[in-house]
Amino acid sequence: MNKAYVTVMFAFVMSVIGIGSAVEVGATPPAAYEGMRLYVSYCQLCHSPSGKGAGPLAKKMGIKPADLTTTVRSRSDTILKKIITGKGRQTITGRDRHNLISRAMPEWEKVFDDTQIDAIIAYLRFLSRSNHTLMGDPEVGYKLYKKYCVVCHGEEGGGDGIMGQLLDIQPTDHSNPNEMREIKNHQLINIIRTGKGDYMPAWKNILTRDEMEALVSYIRLLSN
Repeated sequence: MNKAYVTVMFAFVMSVIGIGSAVEVGATPPAAYEGMRLYVSYCQLCHSPSGKGAGPLAKKMGIKPADLTTTVRSRSDTILKKIITGKGRQTITGRDRHNLISRAMPEWEKVFDDTQIDAIIAYLRFLSRSNHTLMGDPEVGYKLYKKYCVVCHGEEGGGDGIMGQLLDIQPTDHSNPNEMREIKNHQLINIIRTGKGDYMPAWKNILTRDEMEALVSYIRLLSN
C-alpha cells in the first residue's frame, strides 16, 4: 500500500477524532473496567487495592479479609455472586451466610444490581489471573482510548475500528487475552511511544508518560 496514502488517511482520521480538541469517538468500556470502579469505591478499603487483603479499614477493625488474588480462582461465578450478595447457601461450606472469613463482610444484595455484580466478578478475575499490574489510572486511559485509539482498534478493542477497515489492515486485538498476555507493560509503552510498523503511529509528542501508562492500564482491562 502506498505510504503517502496511508499518511494522508491518518491525518484525515486524526482530524476527525479531534487531536487537540474535545471531540471523542464512542467506546464501550469492558466489564472489568466498571468492576474496577466499583471495587475502588466499595471493596479496596478492606481487601486493599491489590486484592490481597489488609486494606486500611480492615487494619482499623482488626479483621483479615480474604486474599482475592487466590480465593477467587477456585470459585465459580455462581459462588462469587452468593458471596457478594449473601444470598443462598454456600455449596462449599453448607453455611447460610457468606461472611465466612469475617462477620464484618457486608452483604451487597441491595446495593448492586446483577450487571454490577458481574462487573465486580470480572475485575476480581483480572486481579486473580493477570500477570500485569495496572501501572496508571484506567479511568484516564478510558478517556484517552476513546479519543485516540477507537478509530483503529475499535470500541471494544477488537481491532475492528473504521481506520483499519479503510486501509484494509488488522490492528492489534486488545481484547484477546492470549495475545495481550505475552506483551509486557514496558513493551506496550514503547509501542505507544515510538509506534510500530507502517501503520501504528508514534504518540510521544502527543501523550505524556503518565497518559501512556493510563492507556496501558485500560488496555489490560480490555483483555480481561
